[in-house]
Amino acid sequence: MTEKEKAKLGELYDANYDLALIEERRKAKQLCYEFNMLSPLEEEKGREILKKLFGEIKNNFTITAPFYCDYGYNIKLGENFYSNHNLIILDGAEVIFGDNVFIAPNCCISTAGHPIDVEKRNKGLEYAYPIKIGNNVWIGANVTILPGVTIGDNTVIGAGSVVNRDIPSGVIAVGNPCRVIKR
Repeated sequence: MTEKEKAKLGELYDANYDLALIEERRKAKQLCYEFNMLSPLEEEKGREILKKLFGEIKNNFTITAPFYCDYGYNIKLGENFYSNHNLIILDGAEVIFGDNVFIAPNCCISTAGHPIDVEKRNKGLEYAYPIKIGNNVWIGANVTILPGVTIGDNTVIGAGSVVNRDIPSGVIAVGNPCRVIKR
């Protein structure tokens, strides 16, 4: 079984030393670099680069540079997606966004985690669990979303939150750890 197949199954996999994954990340980093170096006036060229990078993308989307990701092909954007400056998506597993998702500056969405066991971690092993963000979700500035989280439809995640568990639909959730404060 390849390291990529292990990652897809949520098993520990070698992200640091597997040559195939390193090459895939290099390709994604190159596309991110090209996108981030564009003039803000070169919107169409930027859209074309992102279409090459992402696994699935709808017609209406805006991503404000800089933007960074690991692979790109695991990212699926719904219609009317918007992200402000400095979005980071570590997409060792799928990251799926519904329609009408708005993301404020300086957010990190990470499917990747590392074993607590030092020997496994030092071997370059990690895991990746999918993240799903529903429709009509607003994510405030400086939010971190951790591996395996699902955020329901019609939800607001307050600025500075660390989302380490599922958040239901139709709520406002904030804090570290992120918790529902209003339905």
